[in-house]
Amino acid sequence: MPLSFLLRLQHTQLPVRVVCPEEIRHVTVLLATGLIEAQITNLKPTSRYASSSLVTVIGITEAGRAELAKMIDAPEPIKTAMQLPRGLRLM
Repeated sequence: MPLSFLLRLQHTQLPVRVVCPEEIRHVTVLLATGLIEAQITNLKPTSRYASSSLVTVIGITEAGRAELAKMIDAPEPIKTAMQLPRGLRLM
């Protein structure tokens, strides 16, 4: 999830280069929503399996820090279960 990636970025010394394709997708979402500052450079692939983008996360924006504060202050969801006939449980 992009927000869990944002939590990881909070504890990482920035700037940081991102190379994993899934994390690059998270960066593009966070950048588009204004939660981080990043540079994305498209590259000419030198081989069939080369990455097509060079991504560097520069920083977390004020909006990103506000979102992190909301996530940290959010109460844990209450876990409830309902006992159903035949021993089944609904969670």
